[in-house]
Amino acid sequence: MRALLFVVPASLNVVRHGLCFQAEGGDSIPSGSAGQMASASEIILPIGTQKHDPAWKHCLMVRSAGRTKLKCVYCLKLFLGGGIHRIKEHLARHKGNASCCPKVPMEVQVAMQQSLDGSAARRKKKLKYSEEATNAQTAVPMQLEGSEVGSGIQMMQIQDVIDMGTVPVEVRDEGVVSKPPEKVRKKRSRLASPLQNTLFQQQTPSLVADAGKSTIGGTVTRDQVCMAIGRFLFEAGVPLEAVNSPHFQSMVDALTLAGPGVGAFSYHDFRGWILRRSVEEMNNTLEQCRAAWSRTGCSVLADEWTTVTGKTLINFLVYCPEGTMFLKSIDASHIVSSADTLYELLKHVVEEVGERNVVQVMTNYTETHVAAGNKLTETFPTLFWTSCSSQCIEAILEDISKLGVISEVIENAKAITGFMYSHVAILNIMRNHTNGKDLILPCDSCSAMAFITLRNMISLKENLRAMVTSVEWLDSPFSRKPAGVLIADLICSLPFWSSCVAIVRITEPLLRVLKLVENNKKPAMGYIHLAIYQIKQAIKKELVKKADYMTYWEIIDWRWNRQLPCPLYAAAFFLNPRFFFSIQGDVSNEISSGMLDCIERLVPDANTQDKVQKELSLYKSSSGDFGRKMAIRARNTLLPAEWWSTYGGACPNLMRLAIHILSQTCSLRGSEQVHLPFEQIHNHRMNYLEHQRLCDLIFVHYNLRLQRRQVFRLKQFDPISVDNIDVVGDWVVEKNDLFSVDNEPLNWMSLNQPAEAQMQWVNLDDEEIEAFLAGILPFHL
Repeated sequence: MRALLFVVPASLNVVRHGLCFQAEGGDSIPSGSAGQMASASEIILPIGTQKHDPAWKHCLMVRSAGRTKLKCVYCLKLFLGGGIHRIKEHLARHKGNASCCPKVPMEVQVAMQQSLDGSAARRKKKLKYSEEATNAQTAVPMQLEGSEVGSGIQMMQIQDVIDMGTVPVEVRDEGVVSKPPEKVRKKRSRLASPLQNTLFQQQTPSLVADAGKSTIGGTVTRDQVCMAIGRFLFEAGVPLEAVNSPHFQSMVDALTLAGPGVGAFSYHDFRGWILRRSVEEMNNTLEQCRAAWSRTGCSVLADEWTTVTGKTLINFLVYCPEGTMFLKSIDASHIVSSADTLYELLKHVVEEVGERNVVQVMTNYTETHVAAGNKLTETFPTLFWTSCSSQCIEAILEDISKLGVISEVIENAKAITGFMYSHVAILNIMRNHTNGKDLILPCDSCSAMAFITLRNMISLKENLRAMVTSVEWLDSPFSRKPAGVLIADLICSLPFWSSCVAIVRITEPLLRVLKLVENNKKPAMGYIHLAIYQIKQAIKKELVKKADYMTYWEIIDWRWNRQLPCPLYAAAFFLNPRFFFSIQGDVSNEISSGMLDCIERLVPDANTQDKVQKELSLYKSSSGDFGRKMAIRARNTLLPAEWWSTYGGACPNLMRLAIHILSQTCSLRGSEQVHLPFEQIHNHRMNYLEHQRLCDLIFVHYNLRLQRRQVFRLKQFDPISVDNIDVVGDWVVEKNDLFSVDNEPLNWMSLNQPAEAQMQWVNLDDEEIEAFLAGILPFHL
């Protein structure tokens, strides 16, 4: 039998355990003299400890006929609605909304009337504050925070506006926020300092002023939430680009679900158990990737970069199809100048990852790196040293951008974008005519930015032409200035756009290969060899004349053949069924030789090498499972490594080699290093324990960014933002005095917002990459 608790007024002489009625669930309660307070069909429900209104002491909560009702303990009247407020009016004998209780004691009636009077006074006071704050914000919208001290506006605690505790439904219906429990009140008083109270007071006017706007969950408005987040970001100096993180919305959602009872956040919590748990989670992810290294092989990436203070740091990462993981950062300022010391560093990392797992070690391309790489391959004869193909393609694009005619077109395009993004009125007109789209797309590559922007400007050509012939433009003072006339002439110039189209058609294959190489879902190893060949063929088809296309061929050959003569690329082409069977087995000596080199290096055991050679004949002749109709159809649909995993079971040794080769990346680019304290961990004056903590923090921080690259598709992007200055650079800055406009009111607050989100260029859908791969013809290589 369950104990049944309910509240009765102290003034009644009732035996608490002598009532007779049916308990919830069918339990029988012993009968007594007070049984008439509830009928046999009624179930008395317990009243929670969070219900603090004094009227709860003078009523019962009962369930009858499937509905919950309140009953006066004096006259036994049932109330079907109205909540505790109507009970209070009933007991206070307040006529209007409820009938008057004929049996309520005088002291109870007086207490209930005093409670009603206090509630009305609080509501009136809150309404007065709301009206004053609204009037003040309307009168001085831009100076509210700076002038509120002397404005005469009486401030309220933020708790008076937003209840931070648990609020019973009945109290919300009443429209009055009840006092929190005594324990909660004491806890808050210990946490709240005078400075915190002052900060809360400063926030209140805008919160109250927004009270008439749409609310979230019936408590606060979206604007209030945004302002609270904004104050935190501004005061703490958090980069505003942080809101692009997919974890930002997850954080907001978690706080919303947790509600006001989530409690205070501690600096030591984040430095302590939260960081410790995050490190454990990331180590678990690392172990999952480590388990895949032996199955698919992995690439050790030495991402080398120079800090603003001149230090040379190397971030060591490990790539496999499961994901890229950051291991550690090394201060290599005194290492990269010596091939021997650089070799020792690379050797140590290979041993840490596991020699048997490593297929390639990828670094920058200098004489020092080449020497260290050669020495590394002598020490570890089962791996390759390679350089970064994305860096090579970016160098090709940079060389092309410096060619005379192309350089001139790019400068004209920069004149247009620099003018557009330097004047508020013009930028607003431009965004109105492009439906919020920008001329510049988000991109991580400075050398690719020029050609991506040209391509995007071509897609918006008609919008720009409509802009400079619109009434808005013609009525603008800019249209009559020398700068405006020059820009309008450029936008309307047929030769300019024809040149842009020609340049884009020449460089488009390079951009697509760069996108393929940096794609996070599709390992590029099986495609890069033929893709580079396709670039040259596309340029030849476009320019036709040998004298015209040889200029670009020479740039490509000089960069590619000098930096990347790697057998891995040839073997990956050989093992990619999509390409191998398209050339009908007519394989060049370069590809065959590269395949043999990989067998000798990646399969050190002589007996296993012989088995691989025998299994190669089955692959070449499409024997066994390789010849199934499913396998033939899957050549163009499955990733090469997946194809081998599915249909290569009869050739286990060749299958393992093929998966190891085809599962590798061709780019060592990691995530952006901005806002990461890499230099701090190389400060030798730091406390040792704090150094460990900071290393763990960067380990979590950088790996979360690497994970974000796997899912990052849409990015909120503003070309003029300081967060993008390293890549966008002079595309949004006017260089010539001709473009300056005297006495122009420059005010960013008048700008129209960019489009909500723009597709990150290197993370577009796979359709464009697939279209490029489908266009690769079966050339005889």
